Parts: sequence; C-alpha cells; structure tokens
Amino acid sequence: MKDMFYGFAAGAVLALVVYIVMKVKSLHIISTNKKEIEKLKKMLADKMEIEHEGLQKLKEENEKLKTENSNLKVSVQTWSQKPDRRELQRLQIYQTAADRLTINAPGFGPAWQTALKESEKEFEETFVGIQPFFKKFIPTKTDASVIKELED
Repeated sequence: MKDMFYGFAAGAVLALVVYIVMKVKSLHIISTNKKEIEKLKKMLADKMEIEHEGLQKLKEENEKLKTENSNLKVSVQTWSQKPDRRELQRLQIYQTAADRLTINAPGFGPAWQTALKESEKEFEETFVGIQPFFKKFIPTKTDASVIKELED
C-alpha cells in the first residue's frame, strides 16, 4: 500500500507540476493576447481618428466648393447681364443673319459686301488723321434710338 501511495503522490506531484506549467503558459498567452488586443484597439482608434479628420476636411472642402460654385454662378449671371456681353451676343446674331441672307438672297451678297467695305473704310478713317481728333471734342449724331428700338 505504501508503494501505491508513493505512486499516487508522485503522479499527483507530476500532475500539479504540469498544471502549474500549463497555467503559466496560458497566463503568458492571455497577457500576450491582451497586449495584442490593446495594440489593435489603439491602431483602430488612430485609424478612425485619421479617417474622421480626412472626412472632416472633405466636408469642409465640399462646402467651400459649393460656396465657390454659387459665387461663380452669380458671376456668370452678372457677366451675361453686362452690356458688353449683350452687345457681343447681338453682334453674333446679326452676323449669323447676314451670313444666311448672303447664302439665301441672291441680290443681297454683292450689296452687303459693298456696304461692309464702305463701313470698314469709314471706321478706319475715324482712327487715322484729323477726323478722330475732332470726334473726341465734337459729339456726333448716332443711331442710338434705332438701336434701342431694336433691342426692345
């Protein structure tokens, strides 16, 4: 019976040693896992913070671009309402109409070319010589009333 007791005691001591070793290993694995989890949590928090900052910057840039877009729309409307733009549009319309008449009306082409050359010559004369000097000081009669009526 003594031998059996010694055998049982040796087995119990061996089981206790194995249990202690396994417990130490599991505690080491648990602490390693806890450190890894903390590291991953920190990385996740950093990533979320970076993404939040990036998203915030994108929202700010989006708002900035929206206001800039609305300002540009207002500017475009303002530019389209300025007299210079309306006059250019009117000139483009007149040019298109003159081109159509030149093609469609057989007698219009030569008369138009003659009138155009005379107008160009008169226009050039207004910038060369003594005539432009006098035009600066003496107002000339214009067809402004005719132009106003055409616009209305």
